[in-house]
Amino acid sequence: MQKTIILNIVGLTPNLLGEHTPCLSRWASTGKLVPITPILPAVTCTVQATYLTGKLPDEHGIVANGWYFRDECEIKFWRQSNKLVQTPKVWEMAKALNPDFTCANLFWWYNMYSSVDYAITPRPMYLADGRKIPDIYTQPGKLRSPLQQKLGQFPLFNFWGPNTSIRSSQWIADSAKWIEESRNPTLSLVYLPHLDYCLQKHGPDVNKIAQDLKEIDAICGDLIAYYENRGAQVIVLSEYGITSVSQPIHINRILRENGLLTVREELGRELLDAGASKAFAVADHQIAHVYVNDAFYLPKVRSLLEETEGIAYVLGTAEKPAYHLNHSRSGELVAVAQPDAWFTYYYWLDNHRAPDFAKTVDIHRKPGYDPVELFLDPQIKLPQFKIGLKLLKKQLGFRYLMDVIPLDASLIRGSHGCIPPSPSQGPLLITKQTHLLESSSIQASEVCQLTLRHLNI
Repeated sequence: MQKTIILNIVGLTPNLLGEHTPCLSRWASTGKLVPITPILPAVTCTVQATYLTGKLPDEHGIVANGWYFRDECEIKFWRQSNKLVQTPKVWEMAKALNPDFTCANLFWWYNMYSSVDYAITPRPMYLADGRKIPDIYTQPGKLRSPLQQKLGQFPLFNFWGPNTSIRSSQWIADSAKWIEESRNPTLSLVYLPHLDYCLQKHGPDVNKIAQDLKEIDAICGDLIAYYENRGAQVIVLSEYGITSVSQPIHINRILRENGLLTVREELGRELLDAGASKAFAVADHQIAHVYVNDAFYLPKVRSLLEETEGIAYVLGTAEKPAYHLNHSRSGELVAVAQPDAWFTYYYWLDNHRAPDFAKTVDIHRKPGYDPVELFLDPQIKLPQFKIGLKLLKKQLGFRYLMDVIPLDASLIRGSHGCIPPSPSQGPLLITKQTHLLESSSIQASEVCQLTLRHLNI
């Protein structure tokens, strides 16, 4: 077997490699870079599941980062159980070929309760008094304490939210080295999300993200040198490319204004009532799964979507198989945005009626993806003072609401999910093992077998 490392540099595309990425550019020049043909939707959970199984969404079942759980009438995002992935994973295939094979999964998604040998993933503690304390889940469980004693507490609030920074990717990189030195796995899957944040905030403008590129490049250069010195082969890849956007589409507001979406009032605020709605959308970047509970309204919903500015096309029963989205978890319709547009989850018509979690970082309660969580509300005077007061309440054990996120979708400048306009704006794969590449591009579903070929099992 050949020790192999996969560095998943989220958002990295060919047109971002250059003067601000000297380490990656130099390393790429010694091997071969090939574009990965994107899949739909080009979002984290779907793409990772495809890379790790060699299957597409209609088989592995990960149709988005979140979907409508029909039997519970609830929308759920960012689930963590690996049991949700419905086909075998690359580490299971490898272990079947060689029982001595071991794998470490470092922050790739669906990283809990899997058959992987070593796992590290975010798992905050949610206390009864409202506090959220950064923590991790590890497999085996006994890794958790010594790892955090060595590296410190996982910087959760630098992993997502308005305070995102290189600290989270650096912690993940350090944890990968710790696992390498303490467990020596055959395959390590390392997730480095740093570019994802700045690209959504600023779009793919190299001038605005130059420092971010330099920061992730330094981490990658260090990891590549570290692993190659230990005799490992390195694969660099990314999940998707992020395109410039200027048009948020409030798809649920459109459905509500046409009498299709139902809300429930609680203390003067509104909650989306998915089970009572005739139709609603689960917004996920540039993709929206639209669930139609009453088939009578299906033609009306489709017509509304097709007439909406910014929606490129709509997939129904006849069209979903061509995109491998004909799965029971998919919506009756799937709306795909144009490259310069994206879908918000917003369903309220008056910001004063928005739910209390709308202005917080709350990835599990929101019935859709919310990139605006990357920003502090610019209307807050002295935001650091306000945050400080709320943190004081936290330290004193009081309940508090960190409601500092704006409700202004126009702030977002980059998104992903649809097929990008060109390969230079899409995902990539780089390897020095050029003899293992069979063409000048690679399908997303081929990454799994390419990984096995690198392992030489």
